[in-house]
Amino acid sequence: MHCRNEECLICHSPVMYIRVQRMMICRLCQKQFLSNTECVRGHYVCDQCHSDKGVGSTSSRCMNMDSRNPVEIALTLMKSPLVHMHGPEHHVLVGTALLTAYANCVEGFNLASAIAEMENRGRQVPGGVCGLWGCCGAAISCGIAYSIITGTTPLSTETWGLSNTLVSECLKNIGELGGPRCCKRDSFTALRTAITFLRKHNGVILEAPIQLTCCFSHKNTQCQGKLCPYHSHHNMDHIKDL
Repeated sequence: MHCRNEECLICHSPVMYIRVQRMMICRLCQKQFLSNTECVRGHYVCDQCHSDKGVGSTSSRCMNMDSRNPVEIALTLMKSPLVHMHGPEHHVLVGTALLTAYANCVEGFNLASAIAEMENRGRQVPGGVCGLWGCCGAAISCGIAYSIITGTTPLSTETWGLSNTLVSECLKNIGELGGPRCCKRDSFTALRTAITFLRKHNGVILEAPIQLTCCFSHKNTQCQGKLCPYHSHHNMDHIKDL
């Protein structure tokens, strides 16, 4: 059992990760789920209830954005009070930001349809997979977005390989930063990786942040501080391109 200083949405107590899933009842919707997470006082909130408001605000706001910078879009979305510091809403948010920036670069792309599909797929990625599965949801989210952009299915050939390669590159760059997890840090890293990947493999030039300093570190009690490349201690001009 491992405690983390992430507050319970019910009582604001620390939340724990348990090694073996057990059946729990969500205190908000009263439905039963197998989960590895509960607070020290026994409260459990399911992924759907945790992320519903954040995901809803993400999808609607992106339809009115004209930025070609997916990191800038993600930052704007993250600043909403409906998006928690950590949580499965990022599994939709990251891919949605990437799709929005892509749509603003490529004429004729159906963003509304893409966002709806991104939400359907992204919601299926559980919270905590970065540690419990060894596969960060921010990386998966970029892979989902890329598969939507390219129309990839399990029977595709070249784009099947590219979709998996993008996720693997995101995971490599995220993994090299070390733990504990940070949904903001991992989201920034995945999107920076995707920007480079789309330019190289698809010829689509998205805008990238020249300087990126995290404004959420005060909300993250497990922040790596100076070890994080996005911490205010660093000058991002010296961060290498991913």
